[in-house]
Amino acid sequence: QVQLVESGGGLVQAGGSLRLSCAASGRAFTRPAMAWFRQAPGKEREFVARISASGVPTYYADSVKGRFTISRDNAKNTVYLQMNSLKPEDTANYYCAADITFSGSMYYTRDYDYWGQGTQVRVSS
Repeated sequence: QVQLVESGGGLVQAGGSLRLSCAASGRAFTRPAMAWFRQAPGKEREFVARISASGVPTYYADSVKGRFTISRDNAKNTVYLQMNSLKPEDTANYYCAADITFSGSMYYTRDYDYWGQGTQVRVSS
């Protein structure tokens, strides 16, 4: 079992920044690839970014490329999502996810084995 707890969400004006954190616990000997997804009201959960177990490579959705940065501190079992130049369309609940079984795909919710409870990000215009 892996437990994931997100934090760092909040309300920010357009153009502002937030840093989300995802603390992992449980299977400490496992160092899975990790990802962030988001889900806006009335929409499906969508891929945002992914980071491999070692920290490289990283992958981003086109909508956030150049604005968001995913990183990890394996000593702290924590993954981060630095979000800059936020836009109102970034408003969503953000979820971190762990890929333990390495299905070979990365962009779909079915590719991930564990999920956090989510943290809300609201960007005002």
